Amino acid sequence: MSKVNIKFPKKNISNKEIENLFKKIGLQKLINKKKYFIDGYEVTKKDLIDKKKDTKDSFDIRITKNPQPPELRDLYKIYMLIVLNKRTTVLEFGCGFSSLVISKALEFNKSKSGKQKPFTRCEYPYNHFIIDDDKKYLNLTKKRIEKELKNSKTNYHFSECQMTMFNGNFAHEYKTLPRVNPDFIYLDGPSPFNVKGKINNFTVASKDMMPMSCDILKFENHLTPGTIILIDGRTANARFLKNNFRRNWKEYYSYKEDQTIFLLNERPLGPFNLEQLEFYSNKKK
Repeated sequence: MSKVNIKFPKKNISNKEIENLFKKIGLQKLINKKKYFIDGYEVTKKDLIDKKKDTKDSFDIRITKNPQPPELRDLYKIYMLIVLNKRTTVLEFGCGFSSLVISKALEFNKSKSGKQKPFTRCEYPYNHFIIDDDKKYLNLTKKRIEKELKNSKTNYHFSECQMTMFNGNFAHEYKTLPRVNPDFIYLDGPSPFNVKGKINNFTVASKDMMPMSCDILKFENHLTPGTIILIDGRTANARFLKNNFRRNWKEYYSYKEDQTIFLLNERPLGPFNLEQLEFYSNKKK
């Protein structure tokens, strides 16, 4: 029986090594020559100017309207997790430079596999599904990917977000979701400030509240053993998911990187899922 496990990127990798990787895969445009920081967060030059002009101490990096610069170390981890673990179908909540890197990683995996369908029940081989509630950034992401990757299988899904209840808790959800069963999920959206509506006068669209997505919980029972979830920041949301999961998820949390990873660590559902797990573990070429 194939063991469910996860392969992690190299830990103590230098910034130079990361930059060399992005040059090698043709994404050297993501390397920032000049870096600007506010409260430890890398920001754009425009954000830095806005911060200096702020006389009322109202500037908040979480609600800036300026596109954020690529965080190369985070993008490296996303890319390597997808490549090392031979992922085939990715669902991404939110969009940005991560979207380009994910599509690039899937393109690499497809080139290494040499197969249109790596295992029998892979409905969307090497497809990337993006869901976002901001048409501006969704269109910007689409243009960026189409410019860099001519043959990517990237699917774009727009949906507004709204307040909802889940197991008696205030949460938020996308109104519609892409119809896909991914083997890798990247949770980095939506912005809580874009969530619409209130329940009992409560909303997450406030500076002292936190994002609390419940979408994954709704299709958890359909996910196959071996599925990986990567959550960038959003630790409160990650703990909410963990407290409401019904299946056996193994958690990996990094305080330094401010990331949480979940692995669906269960026995295979049957022969088709076993075939899938053997593909990931290189037992089946």
